[in-house]
Amino acid sequence: MPKNNHPRVVVVTGASAGVGRATVRAFAREGAHIGLLARETEGLHNAAREVNQLGGKGLALPTDVSNADHVEAAAARIEAELGPIDVWVNNAMTTVFARVTDVTPAEFKRATEVTYLGTVYGTMAALRRMMPRNSGRIIQVGSALAYRSIPLQSAYCGAKHAIAGFTDSLRTELIHDHKHIHLTMVQLPAMNTPQFTWCRSKMPRHPQPVPPIFQPEVAAERIVWASHHNRREVFVGLPTVLAIEANKIAPGIADQYLGRTGFDSQQTAEPVSPNRPDNLFEPIPGDFGAHGVFGNIAHEEAATTWLTTHKSTTALAGAAAFGMIAFALKKLAS
Repeated sequence: MPKNNHPRVVVVTGASAGVGRATVRAFAREGAHIGLLARETEGLHNAAREVNQLGGKGLALPTDVSNADHVEAAAARIEAELGPIDVWVNNAMTTVFARVTDVTPAEFKRATEVTYLGTVYGTMAALRRMMPRNSGRIIQVGSALAYRSIPLQSAYCGAKHAIAGFTDSLRTELIHDHKHIHLTMVQLPAMNTPQFTWCRSKMPRHPQPVPPIFQPEVAAERIVWASHHNRREVFVGLPTVLAIEANKIAPGIADQYLGRTGFDSQQTAEPVSPNRPDNLFEPIPGDFGAHGVFGNIAHEEAATTWLTTHKSTTALAGAAAFGMIAFALKKLAS
């Protein structure tokens, strides 16, 4: 919503594709002025043009979020050209799809610098501007994997766990300092985004998100909703709730289950070349848009959408989910 009849100023990192691209479109439909951060690609500039076509104002800023100075420079330019930043969405990520023993130190470092430190640097740049004004919102795009790790995604899971810990620590500091800057972490399920086409993979078959899979617009809707509401966390999709709650109840059983099923459930039947192009260190040319290659099986809405907006009912739903999970885990253990 506009503030004082002026459009909100929003920053989205990882804005050129996937969830970031869908989120940019969703904010644009509200008329937001949006700073779009991603590495230099055709997709980044096309996304900015889409913002203008949808009723907002887009500013494309080629930025590698793993470089704190570049993020700070982008933030300064956004405020100079668009105005004070109201909402900052940290979404940028990259990963390596492989066993831990097959990932190099350089690959771990790069995935961590983009996914985790990119979030830290974005948050710091936002805070430098929001703290003096004592207002603003920072949204961290997380994952069910911030709670429940799975095989073949150690770099990504580690980064998402780190983001959760960083955000919780910062939140307590803001409370101590009586700052009216709200932090929300939006935890996502499996998404149909291009990351499975361009992630670095060392597995023999094409990577895929663990079904059930959701379209990125589902995440974008929840991210924009979170930008208007004071929620600590937003869980997107019932699979996110189940994964997080199951891990609280019986993490050891979840370990065993994922050890048996997690390799096959994250690969299609199609072989993939070990030399396929990936975006770990350099972007891949072209515009990949918001959607990945799993649109034929991706859901366009999530069962938790209504629950997110009705807090009084969420506790009852959580209790019911707890019971279902406990029953399922007993069956699995037997």
